[in-house]
Amino acid sequence: MKGGTELMEIDIQTLIFQFIGGLGVFLLGIKYMGDGLQKIAGDSLRDILDKFTRNPFMGVLAGIVVTILLQTSTGTTVLTIGLVNAGFMKFRQAIGVIMGANVGTTVTAFIIGIDISAYSLPIIAVGCFMLYFFKNIKVNNIGQTVFGFGAIFFGMDLMSSGMSPLRSLEAFQELTVSMSQSPILGVVIGTVFTMIVQSSTATIGVLQGLYGQGAMGLDAALPVLFGDNIGTTITAVIASLGASVAAKRAAYTHVIFNLVGALVGLILLGIFTQYVAYLQGQFNLNPEMTIAFSHGSFNIANAIIQFPFIGALAWIVTKMVPGEDAIVEYKPKHLDPIFIQQSSTLALDQAKSEVIRMGEYAYKGLEETNLYLTTQQQKHSETATQIEGALNNLDRKITEYLIAISAESLSELDSSNHTALMDMVRDFERIGDHFENILELIDYKITNKVYLTEQAQEDLNNMFDLTILTVKQAVETLNSSDREDALAVIQKEDQIDKMERNYRKKHIIRMNEGLCSGSAGIVFVDIISNLERIGDHAVNIAEEVLEE
Repeated sequence: MKGGTELMEIDIQTLIFQFIGGLGVFLLGIKYMGDGLQKIAGDSLRDILDKFTRNPFMGVLAGIVVTILLQTSTGTTVLTIGLVNAGFMKFRQAIGVIMGANVGTTVTAFIIGIDISAYSLPIIAVGCFMLYFFKNIKVNNIGQTVFGFGAIFFGMDLMSSGMSPLRSLEAFQELTVSMSQSPILGVVIGTVFTMIVQSSTATIGVLQGLYGQGAMGLDAALPVLFGDNIGTTITAVIASLGASVAAKRAAYTHVIFNLVGALVGLILLGIFTQYVAYLQGQFNLNPEMTIAFSHGSFNIANAIIQFPFIGALAWIVTKMVPGEDAIVEYKPKHLDPIFIQQSSTLALDQAKSEVIRMGEYAYKGLEETNLYLTTQQQKHSETATQIEGALNNLDRKITEYLIAISAESLSELDSSNHTALMDMVRDFERIGDHFENILELIDYKITNKVYLTEQAQEDLNNMFDLTILTVKQAVETLNSSDREDALAVIQKEDQIDKMERNYRKKHIIRMNEGLCSGSAGIVFVDIISNLERIGDHAVNIAEEVLEE
């Protein structure tokens, strides 16, 4: 008896080690393959979501493509939430992408369904060879993808070997019978397990392994599959914490979409099970590919069923997450390429209009930063962050437009204006960087409960008011090309410089008298330093106008 007990302990230990080790290799494979594909794609992932999400149907297609490249629907959803939070995508656009992400994630299950586990180690070897013996970055990225591809199959093989004894384990047999009789239990198990490993792809892989080993029947496996889709939403919800209202709505849309899908799946479980069994017999599918077809069919059907109700889904989520969301239009409005072909002068005028719009965003972002300092309301920080993202994007787009103009033959005057606009774009972008620095300082102040005296707070408000006025007047100067306004900007900036020196000295005195802590001193001095630099950029713009 003692020998039998020890043998059982060894078997259980082997089972656990192989399963955990296989799962680890499998997750590593998914990550390496996804990272490699993402590097090969470069910056195109965000461009895909940017360019192809103007209507819900294109959003679904974009979600599918990006998820195939990332190898994770969670990654696509988190990326989408980030874009919504930064104002680069609207809430309704995000719904289509989320639906597409659920379809795209099924591709990995189909890859697993191909029985090439016998070749997993040679595939890993090829990937390692490309990673370690080539210095070319593209070859390294392809090697990383190949390594991840091989690791997925090697991990699956380890997991399958570890799970094979489960079919003869009485406790597991009872569990699968319970899941067959009570599908809700299977949904709960799938949800919890996916929440733990943070990857529905991994859970589907485990499911494919269990079904492949005969440890679980189809009627028990399908509810677990429904639960996987629910569990994968937790990461998106976590990513939306502290984000904008629109980003929270996008995350909850993911939850509702997958919950409704699971509910419909449970209601139609009998019909769906018959459908999958028919596919398996008709096309002679192996067990792993059967689960892949189940996963794919379920997610495609879910997207088709709910697609016509995108408007209703958006309405429900808007009621669930109330509040006004600051919408920042980050796309340029004036940069039509047709003007470049017609007239360089006309194209420069269009670029100038966009630079003025960029300037308006700059001082609005500064105003929101000041409001965040005085009220500590998160909505002002969110709006300012969105504006900073818009400034970065406009910087890139305007610069690209100006570079395209420079390819044409320019007169001396146009060449001068072209150079001035390039410089001003950089100045406005840097203003965004500085108020972003201030936002981080305010976050630090709030998080660490740094106390500023009433005098220090008043000094900051005075300097903010003058800096905002200076930037605003610099933008108006650019618009009007008025020399007097430009000179007024220079005078105001001189006052900002004096104010910065004066306030710095006063704050040092307060610190010496013990009225302010060292942390308060750092926050105060860094904020006024950033404001002073913003004043410098405003002067640069005014001086460009004077030179004209």
